[in-house]
Amino acid sequence: QVHLVESGGGLVQTGDSLRLSCTASGRTFSSYAWFRQAPGKEREFVAALFRSANNKYYADSVKGRFFISRDTVGNMVYLQMNSLLPEDTGVYYCAASSTLILSSLRSHQSYGSWGQGTQVTVSS
Repeated sequence: QVHLVESGGGLVQTGDSLRLSCTASGRTFSSYAWFRQAPGKEREFVAALFRSANNKYYADSVKGRFFISRDTVGNMVYLQMNSLLPEDTGVYYCAASSTLILSSLRSHQSYGSWGQGTQVTVSS
């Protein structure tokens, strides 16, 4: 059975940094992504690794502040979040897929495996 487990969320102040971790067990996927969901809003794409640890994609709102990476040995995916803003607040989800295509990597419907989420709250 596949499990994705996120950790590393918390309450921080504007300008602080956090590193989220996602541990995948049960199988290895070719593509991983982070999404987030704020209260009353739809789940939105944050960052993705597409079929390789070198193919990285980011939402415009986090480009230059957030960085996605992967540890293939430990089958873990990370999201380093710097210069956090109040609008970064939300539940952050790890997602995975082995059938992802490039044109749909920003759609949450393209991912079949999800973690339970970790809360990130940025105070002003």
